[in-house]
Amino acid sequence: MVSVQFNPFTPEAQDDPYRHYRELREDDPVQWNELVEGWVLTRYDDCVAVLRDERFSADRRRARVRIAQQAMEGEGPFQGIGTMLSSDPPDHTRLRGLVNKAFTPRVVEAMGPHIQEIVDELLDAVQERGSMDIIDDLAYPLPVIVIAEMLGVPPEQRDTFKRWSDDLVATLGGPLAQPDTVERARRSAEEMFAYFRDVIAERRRDPKDDLISGLIAAKEQDEALSEDEILATCALLLAAGNETTTNLIGNGTLALFRNPDQLERLRADPSLVEPAVEELLRYDGPVQATGRVATEPVEIGGKVCEEGQLALCIIGAANHDPAQFADPETLDIGRRENRHIAFGFGIHFCLGAPLARAEGQIAFRTLLQRMPKLRQAGEPVRGGNFILRGLTKLPAEF
Repeated sequence: MVSVQFNPFTPEAQDDPYRHYRELREDDPVQWNELVEGWVLTRYDDCVAVLRDERFSADRRRARVRIAQQAMEGEGPFQGIGTMLSSDPPDHTRLRGLVNKAFTPRVVEAMGPHIQEIVDELLDAVQERGSMDIIDDLAYPLPVIVIAEMLGVPPEQRDTFKRWSDDLVATLGGPLAQPDTVERARRSAEEMFAYFRDVIAERRRDPKDDLISGLIAAKEQDEALSEDEILATCALLLAAGNETTTNLIGNGTLALFRNPDQLERLRADPSLVEPAVEELLRYDGPVQATGRVATEPVEIGGKVCEEGQLALCIIGAANHDPAQFADPETLDIGRRENRHIAFGFGIHFCLGAPLARAEGQIAFRTLLQRMPKLRQAGEPVRGGNFILRGLTKLPAEF
């Protein structure tokens, strides 16, 4: 008899989902769950198997369950607009191939010095104060400034940009989101798409050295992105590029505060920043879950996910699976074997992973160099939802 039920909405699960995941993984690692009307997977191997299996679709509209269909067909902000996240080959292959041409690792590497400048400017603003809010003063503005500049958005539009992003990601809980949240997201999506349509028209007339001009120019075998595809890509880069990096820096800083030995270890040896960011992504990652829909019956852990059923891969649980990670509940910034799936797995592996890593590494290294006595100065305030885990406040002093 199953005793542990997946429910990410309880205060206890939101505060410490990993204990909940552990209990679920030990009790029923492939659980049919009525709350999400799908299979909840908490083992690393099961999640990886689903994410790389072509028999599972990223198009949630194919799900034959009420919640998934409501999420895709209701009044949400992305109805009728396909993104790379919700498409399968061959559409996904074409979309990603074209966007890759305007979003290469070379571009990200070249941005390193400018990301450093942005971090320095943000810390300059609080240096004399002796205190800061990690989210408000660093984790929130950094990624929105970077993605806004990449897309060619003028500085005065950044706050509007962030509001659109916040409103859109607030609906990722699907139909469980409150009606006013969904309506706010719909209005923001309309504003954002109208804005980007004007920018796209302007860039067609007069191309600039920015990502939108690159998306317009990207071609492969004489195929270009349609205007709707460019709009969807801008929306995806805006939402994914902001919230997730904010959560990486916020969750990661809190994890270091709660593990002072690791904070001191990183402070003493900045060369550990690369493995540290990977470990912080594993330990308390920004994205906790992603879903796939079976296109035919598939066996998972001795149970059958029927055609049209949802498989919810709990990334946060997979990244704490002791079958994959030694001592997974311990934060070890020098961890060597760390094949986490915080950025997903397979063909939908996060396109922005190099940028998120660069922003995280520069932010943590600079923060600890410039504020060597950095310490927590109050209780954090948690925001987000069960898909995107993050903070809205994290007071600190130095």
